[in-house]
Amino acid sequence: MKKVIFFLMAPLLVAILFVPASSQDDMEVVDDWGFEKKQHPPAIFPHNGHNESAEIEDCRECHHIYEDGRKLEDESSEDLSCCECHDEEGSDGRPGLRKAFHVNCKGCHLERNTGPVMCGECHVR
Repeated sequence: MKKVIFFLMAPLLVAILFVPASSQDDMEVVDDWGFEKKQHPPAIFPHNGHNESAEIEDCRECHHIYEDGRKLEDESSEDLSCCECHDEEGSDGRPGLRKAFHVNCKGCHLERNTGPVMCGECHVR
């Protein structure tokens, strides 16, 4: 009986121990849980591959923190989901989630003249 319980509980234990350990390093699509009404599928975003090909080494380049309208240069929001600071509509001087994604991601692509900028290039059905 103890062996049966062990074999039933082992996968649960593995999930509890290792799932929280997964991070943005394993990310393959943008975390979009903050949208109540999703207009498109989440944007395809292989986090590590993107950063390697874009030669982004400083997490703060994308994971920013603002205070009183000014970007804090020594602070990073890499342990937070975008949805934790940006709600769907925007509030407290912060842009809404959709605008925040597009200004940060699409804006960088336009600035560097590389990467996808059209809806269907990121939001693949």
